[in-house]
Amino acid sequence: MSQPLAERLRPGTLDDYIGQKHIVGEGAVLRRMIDSGRISSFILWGPPGVGKTTLAQIIANKLETPFYTLSAVTSGVKDVRDVIEKAGKGRFFNEASPILFIDEIHRFNKSQQDSLLGAVEKGTITLIGATTENPSFEVIRPLLSRCQLYVLKSLEKEDLLELLDRALKKDIVLKERNIELKETDALLRYSGGDARKLLNILEIVVESSSDCDVVITDDMVVDRLQQNPLAYDKDGEMHYDIISAFIKSIRGSDPDAALYWLARMIEGGEDPKFIARRLVISAAEDIGLANPNALLLANTAFEAVNKIGWPEGRIPLAEATVYLATSPKSNSAYLGIDSALGVVRKTGNLPVPLHLRNAPTRLMKDIGYSDGYVYPHDYPGNFAAQQYLPDEISALRLWHGQHNSAEEKHLARMRSCWGERFDD
Repeated sequence: MSQPLAERLRPGTLDDYIGQKHIVGEGAVLRRMIDSGRISSFILWGPPGVGKTTLAQIIANKLETPFYTLSAVTSGVKDVRDVIEKAGKGRFFNEASPILFIDEIHRFNKSQQDSLLGAVEKGTITLIGATTENPSFEVIRPLLSRCQLYVLKSLEKEDLLELLDRALKKDIVLKERNIELKETDALLRYSGGDARKLLNILEIVVESSSDCDVVITDDMVVDRLQQNPLAYDKDGEMHYDIISAFIKSIRGSDPDAALYWLARMIEGGEDPKFIARRLVISAAEDIGLANPNALLLANTAFEAVNKIGWPEGRIPLAEATVYLATSPKSNSAYLGIDSALGVVRKTGNLPVPLHLRNAPTRLMKDIGYSDGYVYPHDYPGNFAAQQYLPDEISALRLWHGQHNSAEEKHLARMRSCWGERFDD
């Protein structure tokens, strides 16, 4: 049985490599490193089927250095250590470091990634990692800081058309048949910028025809595939792109767009609890004090989804989505806490004013703890002016109310209590 088309067409040199000109084109940064014969450790981040594994193999061939491969799916800490030990023993003085390629490195847990640190730092191995996940979320910071990061993009239309042309002209199986690409829109649409998927679809379409002459049309592709394979990988980069579009549509007060992205996630098999959690976050971050009921509704939707699951869970999710998208927006609380965190990181552990400290012992009372504290409930309006911040930042403003009906009321009360301090 012959190899799959995608494997038969796997390029062996950079000149045959399609796409990613920004990193491997003439004069690009990674191309220069490869041509020099010396590379540093790096991680390739990009969606499936854009050539991460192929690029690693090309580099190994070009540098003519020992090349070890591990899959994060099947390898453990022991496998990593064995490879590192083997690489260290087999290396000669002043020779380029052996390359360790780890596919799906995001699947390594912290201890597995920790086991790589020493070898990468000492140069025992040159690490090439491949991931479909955002490395800032999935790769530990110490390892990420020791590696360059190169972002691979989904292949452009021109790249995919070039790949199709190469397949028809150079593949040992396809070139024996008379194949005409009359239409390509369906092929390109279904591939979603994934070269491997594109070649797989092409192979399916061609093999489904017993005739030597094959004329490929959009209708033919749709008919052969039977269904639209939605480009949604809940374990890949698309997962983060779609949820980002979903949240930004809610933030932008577009219920139609928000429902569309919600439907994309539902149809793609996304975890309903993941969607519900993001709705709770959005309610707090983007709606906030402009409509506090939004957080209550989002949390209720989360509980409902936990109880009923799919498919009925789509209904409370849709209800919460529309409510949040159509609700007035405010991020004053979000900005306020981030400002406060910034102040804390800058100023450190400022002392609590003595009058705000508890005084459970006689000694504490004697040295002034709680002395001078004013109990607000003893005063009209349950308010009495006194200092609550440390002396060094006593005049600091962190919360700035925004101009919506709910927060205007909060601001009015703050001005009645504190006067000019709350005049923005």
